[in-house]
Amino acid sequence: MYFTDRTDAGRRLADRLGHLAALDVTVLGLPRGGVPVAAEVADALGAPLDICVVRKLGVPYRPEVAMGAIGEGGVRVLNDQVLRDARVAPGDLAAVEERERAELERRARRYRGGRRPVPLDGRTVLVVDDGLATGATALAACRVVRARGAARIVFAVPVAPRGWTTRLGGEADETVCVHTPDGFIAVGQFYEDFSATSDEEVVARLAHSRAVHGPVVQESDVRIPLPEGVGTLAGRLAVPEDAHGVVLFAHGSGSGRHSPRNRAVAGALNRAGLGTLLFDLLTEGEAADRRLVFDTPMLAGRLARATEWLAAEPPARGLPLGWFGASTGAAAALWAAAEPVGTAGGGTGARPAAIVSRGGRPDLAHERLARVDAPTLLVVGGRDALVLDLNRKAQAMLRCENRLEVVPGATHLFEEPGALEEVAELAASWFTGHFGRRTAAPDVSTGR
Repeated sequence: MYFTDRTDAGRRLADRLGHLAALDVTVLGLPRGGVPVAAEVADALGAPLDICVVRKLGVPYRPEVAMGAIGEGGVRVLNDQVLRDARVAPGDLAAVEERERAELERRARRYRGGRRPVPLDGRTVLVVDDGLATGATALAACRVVRARGAARIVFAVPVAPRGWTTRLGGEADETVCVHTPDGFIAVGQFYEDFSATSDEEVVARLAHSRAVHGPVVQESDVRIPLPEGVGTLAGRLAVPEDAHGVVLFAHGSGSGRHSPRNRAVAGALNRAGLGTLLFDLLTEGEAADRRLVFDTPMLAGRLARATEWLAAEPPARGLPLGWFGASTGAAAALWAAAEPVGTAGGGTGARPAAIVSRGGRPDLAHERLARVDAPTLLVVGGRDALVLDLNRKAQAMLRCENRLEVVPGATHLFEEPGALEEVAELAASWFTGHFGRRTAAPDVSTGR
């Protein structure tokens, strides 16, 4: 024996995978036995855990012998040598595949509970099983992961026979194994406890990962159309499964959708179950004109237009929407929130359920503050004296529900340790509280 059980195997495998800790890696376990091993690896790497469902196709009269494997997405891998040696008829192969395909789909539904798979596009994906024998399921798993857009695949197991990497046919970019013994017959001979993993344990392991790392987030690059001849605004939309609202970010002057501070706050909101839309308020052609970054009415119109567009998009349709404004972007949010319903974006008038201002410039929307009707949270750094004074004066003018929060020791950009994390926590609490109390945004059409 070499491993006490799968938990022991996972911890020892994790010791060989420390070099992946700094990467944006996603860990996939092969159900069922690979999931406890993968869960230990995911915990050690601080990475999210999901499953890659594959099923071995066993020879009809010797089911322990793999003649191939199938995976999600219609992936199918056959071992022609085994098929010839075992003289498997096409009809027998089809019957086995039909049975295993039904079981594969059952397991995917059972384990994920209707949730979508973790996105793999452009990611490093670590595929883990409790061992490798023929390599058929491993090969199918790698092909499934590649088909789902993984940029790099690492396949790792606690135990495998010597020369095992050739069985993957080059499908994995990196391979890792703890033990490659002589006299390999079966994976189970190297475990003291190799009892079957239950469906319940797989579900529990996945639930633990979601609790630690947050929900699955579907991300996509988007283009927000403006009136004909003006162009489009580039953005990045991220919506977690079962999201209870989406927040649009209005960036400050000289910034954009790539703002590291807004991205950090957006990531925290995603983990809290909120969707986010980071987008540029100016088109590529307008970005060089510095005068536009202080054109509050124009920027307010862009934010309102993006809100109307988002309200009609499937990922956000029917969900409450909020605005997070930074610096001059906060002024644009307050300006837009004071527009009469139906005029803010020149169209249907999707409205914010709540607003958060980070280091905002409310003075740039001074004449409209009394007409803002969305609950507004003003967050300012304690050492940002000028902006703090502007926000105190603005709060006195607001007639809507509002609150001013001062982050002690923080300057205008909230660069101090822990400052931005406090902003994110305040924002998440404000949005979730008001999204829960407000009705959903209307299901509007942009007329596209």
